[in-house]
Amino acid sequence: MINITVPKPDVTITKQENPEMSNIYGFTDFHLIPRDKGGIFMFYNKDKELLFVGKARKLRPRIKKHFEDTVSPIKDHRNEVTRIEVCVVDEPVDREIYETYIINESKAKYNIDKAFFR
Repeated sequence: MINITVPKPDVTITKQENPEMSNIYGFTDFHLIPRDKGGIFMFYNKDKELLFVGKARKLRPRIKKHFEDTVSPIKDHRNEVTRIEVCVVDEPVDREIYETYIINESKAKYNIDKAFFR
């Protein structure tokens, strides 16, 4: 049995009460997410349910792309996202392992490519 300990989030941003103050689905604290660091990110809804897990070489541009892209797996569910947690993980192999582990352990709702629990 392999024991995996998921890192604690380095950054957590939440949707603002007045989303009209932001141009990115109510999130105004994107500047807190590292631009040139790699890691994993998790999108949650208001009920603290895990919606989506992803990994990136450069976190901030990748997360923003999920809110702007027409092919993102969460494109029809962007309004559900109320919290984003980010863990900085430098090693690409570690990012892959954490992403797959979290998707399957927490049963992320909109991850379909790496879900072994369906």
